[in-house]
Amino acid sequence: MQKKRKVPFILMLVFSIVAILSLVGCSNDSSKSDDNKSASKTDSEAADAEYPITIKHAFGETVIKSKPKRVATIQWANQDVALALGVVPVGFSAANYGIKDNDTGILPWTQEKLDELGAKSPNVYQDTDGLDYEAIADSKPDVILAAYSGITKEDYKKLSEIAPVVAYKDQPWVTSWRDQVKYDSMGMGMEKEGEQLIKDTEKLIADTAAKYPDIKGKKAAFGMFNTTDLSKFYIYTPSDPRGEMLEEVGMEYPEGIKKQIKDDSSFYLELSAENADALNDTELLVVYGNNTTLKTLQKDPILGKVPAIKKGNVVVIEDNTPLAAAGTPSPLSVKYTIDDYLSKISDVAKNVK
Repeated sequence: MQKKRKVPFILMLVFSIVAILSLVGCSNDSSKSDDNKSASKTDSEAADAEYPITIKHAFGETVIKSKPKRVATIQWANQDVALALGVVPVGFSAANYGIKDNDTGILPWTQEKLDELGAKSPNVYQDTDGLDYEAIADSKPDVILAAYSGITKEDYKKLSEIAPVVAYKDQPWVTSWRDQVKYDSMGMGMEKEGEQLIKDTEKLIADTAAKYPDIKGKKAAFGMFNTTDLSKFYIYTPSDPRGEMLEEVGMEYPEGIKKQIKDDSSFYLELSAENADALNDTELLVVYGNNTTLKTLQKDPILGKVPAIKKGNVVVIEDNTPLAAAGTPSPLSVKYTIDDYLSKISDVAKNVK
């Protein structure tokens, strides 16, 4: 549902003016200046003392020796975390979904933040068909962020020859937006700022969800149906950011689907049409599709009997659009799309009795 952010560092300088004797005033200013220099030196030393830092992830540990100045990001939405924290990456992967109306490889919320930060000619890796190691190396990064990605151990090794790599925590493609922010911000040496970004995004989600009370408590799932082959279908699990977001806005994950999950680490569940009764307690479905998707599902002799489908309680997100791309959220995509997303869900949720 995808990011919005303020400048990561706010410096507040407080001056005390003592207007008694000009000499005393000058003396105080001099003393304060010395104190400020001492404090700055102490802060600098404290920052240096934080390094090297070690980040544990699925492929082991990454050691970052000093605060990165050149940040590169690969695969999905990691650039949004850097941008949300006020850092323009020296390079980032082109988006491979949700941008059918342009060929920039940049989703609208990413472009909006690039414009805000004055980045007129961003370096976009054209790696939608595979990582462009040469382009990544040419950007000379100090760190490569890949907290939400599907990189393999081989990819990790090759990338590590270019710069330290921050990979996903446990499994590919299941990193929550929170862990994406946490790991990417640690890799940038901005963990505190990342924590604040998480709090700000959580508040945005909660405040927006409160505007749509009809969705609260509804049993909902996010799925994908191939209307040319309805012999099987897919449901995203709570481990996937799409399923997780539904719970985060106050909806409930249906028990009927939970019982079908055999691998808690998987981000999706594949079911045959014969197992469609697993959706019987699902009150509302969110699916990718177009204006014919619901009618096609309702005409199917098996899926058409699923209560949510039969009653039309299906939110269809047009495939390959920015809103569809925001189904896998980042802080920037959340800010850009959450009102639209929850409005569509609320319109359907009102029909759930």
